[in-house]
Amino acid sequence: MKSQDVRKQFLDFFKSNGHLIVPSAPIVLKDDPTLMFNNSGMAQFKEYFLGNGTPKSKRIADTQKCLRVSGKHNDLEDVGFDTYHHTMFEMLGNWSFGDYFKKEAINWAWQLLTEVYKIPKENLYVSVFEGSKEDNVPFDQEAWDIWKTLIDEDRIILGNKKDNFWEMGDQGPCGPCSEIHVDLRPESEKALVSGKSLVNNDHPQVVEIWNNVFMEFNRKADGSLEKLPAQHVDTGMGFERLCMALQGKTSNYDTDVFTPLIEKIEQITGLKYTSDEVKDISEEQNKTNIAIRVVVDHVRAVAFAIADGQLPSNTGAGYVIRRILRRAIRYGFTFLGTKEPFINKLVEVLANQMGEFFPEIKSQQQLVTNVIREEEASFLRTLDQGLQLLENVVTETTGKEVSGAKVFELYDTFGFPKDLTALILKEKGFSYKEEEFEVELQKQKTRSRAASEVSTEDWNVLIPGNVETFVGYDKTENEVKITRIRKVDSKKDGILYQIVLDNTPFYPEGGGQVGDKGTLVSANETIEIIDTKKENNLILHFAKQLPENVEAGFVAKVNTDLRTSTSKNHSATHLMHLALRNILGTHVEQKGSLVNPNYLRFDFSHFSKVSDEELRQVEASVNAQIEAQLQLVEHRNIPIKEALDKGAMALFGEKYGDNVRMIEFGESKELCGGIHVKNTAEIWHFKIISEGAVAAGIRRIEAITGDAVKDFYQNQENTLSEIKETLKNPQDILKSVASLQDDNTKLKKQVEQLLKEKVGALKTELEKDFQEVNGVNFLAKQVDLSMASTKELASALGSSKPDSFVFLASVEDGLPNIHCYIAKELVAAKGLNANAVIKELGKYIEGNGGGQPFFASGKGKNANGIAEALAKAVEFVK
Repeated sequence: MKSQDVRKQFLDFFKSNGHLIVPSAPIVLKDDPTLMFNNSGMAQFKEYFLGNGTPKSKRIADTQKCLRVSGKHNDLEDVGFDTYHHTMFEMLGNWSFGDYFKKEAINWAWQLLTEVYKIPKENLYVSVFEGSKEDNVPFDQEAWDIWKTLIDEDRIILGNKKDNFWEMGDQGPCGPCSEIHVDLRPESEKALVSGKSLVNNDHPQVVEIWNNVFMEFNRKADGSLEKLPAQHVDTGMGFERLCMALQGKTSNYDTDVFTPLIEKIEQITGLKYTSDEVKDISEEQNKTNIAIRVVVDHVRAVAFAIADGQLPSNTGAGYVIRRILRRAIRYGFTFLGTKEPFINKLVEVLANQMGEFFPEIKSQQQLVTNVIREEEASFLRTLDQGLQLLENVVTETTGKEVSGAKVFELYDTFGFPKDLTALILKEKGFSYKEEEFEVELQKQKTRSRAASEVSTEDWNVLIPGNVETFVGYDKTENEVKITRIRKVDSKKDGILYQIVLDNTPFYPEGGGQVGDKGTLVSANETIEIIDTKKENNLILHFAKQLPENVEAGFVAKVNTDLRTSTSKNHSATHLMHLALRNILGTHVEQKGSLVNPNYLRFDFSHFSKVSDEELRQVEASVNAQIEAQLQLVEHRNIPIKEALDKGAMALFGEKYGDNVRMIEFGESKELCGGIHVKNTAEIWHFKIISEGAVAAGIRRIEAITGDAVKDFYQNQENTLSEIKETLKNPQDILKSVASLQDDNTKLKKQVEQLLKEKVGALKTELEKDFQEVNGVNFLAKQVDLSMASTKELASALGSSKPDSFVFLASVEDGLPNIHCYIAKELVAAKGLNANAVIKELGKYIEGNGGGQPFFASGKGKNANGIAEALAKAVEFVK
């Protein structure tokens, strides 16, 4: 059965049983501060389990893209070494929100697996929760009794809290679960060892394929459990593992989910992948297999993340994506012999394979390909740089064991993997101190954990069952009551309080727009609101202190100065998006934005630098729309199909409901939940302040509006006045500046000529000062030259004599610099190393440096140390 058919039969089965089929949510989460990525099928439905929202149907089914590479659920380091762990995977799921419970969930799971997919019953085992005295939760007798009617009792296994009690996190909805495991071993192995004994024991062919979670509890901050108001069902079936079972394979990578990608790698590299069914393979072939599994797994995760709007970067979710891709690159580099970018060539295969169910990978194919290609090229350059740095480390090492701290520095600063370092060192007859590396790694992890550590108390609910309302589109001030509060303590921000109101004018951070700030005012006090965010469908108002009387009536007041400036920038972003599409082409799509009171930042797809003329046209277009005094046309709650039919732009990577808000300014039409001006005239003026590349195929524009533009032009005018004054108030400033530039060019040429003559004269003079020391032509001197000229002189002097060792120093702008030239024949014959000389003598000038064995340079802070450095230089040749 083809993988496409497996998906379709799952969704058709639950549709026939009254479930609404919904699309996968984006793999990158933008409205949940507790998660970077969708790591399970239930993540997009959290608000319903928490009772903070109402689902469009009580029964839902879907296939969800998931990513498990950080936090509690982290499978990254297992990927490639076994045949069933993945970074990105699909979770087939069916959900009940207060509707059916254990009986229906279990019976449907059994019916689908045994009657529709026709998995032999004798290959299946099931587990039920054995209970927990610690949590005061009894053995799941109900699930046991249901399973007894479907399967022999000797195939039902009792599972402990680790395996059979599912929790969303340290706090939140949770409950007992009932797993279904399949035994894919050959009959000969089954006859020797019972599959029952291998369940949950990491056997590659006895694997869990479905988990039925019965959500009925809420885990509180103190660890205790309380009953949820309703009972829910949350199920998940690993699509890749299911395909393995249905296609008669013993490895996920032997299914048609992965084989097209593997075949493409074989074509690119000329290497062959060995199926899991082949036994007794060589160690070399095993390394090839692992590397290919790593690459085909990781390209899926990276490609879908980019398609959903997450570019690789050095922070947050972007860093995780970059790390996954770099792991794939270096496995290819080390074990597949790929010294040029190649992973980007797999994107086309992936798009053709999965584009029907996930259209975003098809529509974003070109962008994804370009970004991955650029990341590959960049990291391969880093690997080359790392190899050079590693060469320097080896050169400086006494003995055959390299410092673990140095290896960690390569890993931490340059992303150079420790196992690649170990491999290269081994080839050179070296090893490294692993325990030192681990100590440094643990220090880094401790720092990272401490920086992000957050403890969240339970909600103190003051008004139960109250559904909050956002009134911020119409009001900036409103009478409110506090419905719930909780305390949050983090290393980063200290103690803060999250406040939920019955109705609020405060806009929560979202869609690129920052959250509102303002105050809560009662008869007796004023509480400052420092930020507003949304979590699990609740609007959270952040404050450094709570009101003395939390049950009092308050007036919520938004800081209208900040709100007004932000709204100007947000509306200008829409106008600029339209202008970019009109001027550069309809391939332009928003790939990220930031809208705050000070400026706007807009990332968009475009494959070349935007020219100055094009930027002028964009500015002119936006300002023309501002001058046209276009009135805001707002559609608050219209069906998404109607909005799209009207020409509204929908952004990839955003999650939209059935009904949406659409914003119109003339021809500009976008789906948007943000705050906007009532008329474009309020923006006053628009000015681009920068344009540049963010990644391959992604450009970034930063711009300002309103008062910020006035300040910009005022600063420009002030600068122009200062220039005029400096130039003695000429009538024609441009002519005066051009004249200065001409004079400067002439003077530079004269200075360069004089320096050349000075260096030439010094070279002739210093050639007389060479001394023969131990068969070496030795020279150590301080000269009165710039650093660049001193470097040039050292090289010229070294080349003038055979077997030369030249060490020169000079001072520029009060700071010392040193340079060492060693003839290549000396490097080879005597093992001398200019890099080591600079490292050692640099200590005297409180500096450091580096370079090649035959030439190296350094800078320092203490010019008084030059004399001692010069005196010590001769010791290297004695």
